[in-house]
Amino acid sequence: MGIKQRAIRIIISTMGRLYVWLDKKLDHPIGPILDLKIDEDFANMSRYELCRHVENTFALPKDTFWELESTQKIRFCCQNLRNITTRGD
Repeated sequence: MGIKQRAIRIIISTMGRLYVWLDKKLDHPIGPILDLKIDEDFANMSRYELCRHVENTFALPKDTFWELESTQKIRFCCQNLRNITTRGD
């Protein structure tokens, strides 16, 4: 990995830590997300708890999902959704 890519990753990591710190202080609205009803247990979980839930559901080692970059998390979930919804086709 080149110096430029390492620098970008360090900056993104720092921004991610700042984002998580700020996110903890933010009151998130409770209710549907894009017209999807969110179960109460998920609505009351912190960002970290939600990541731990994904790790437990997919038998991932602790903090592996939590430590992924945001785009990697989305890709992981999208691929698993595709795998689940196309089973048996």
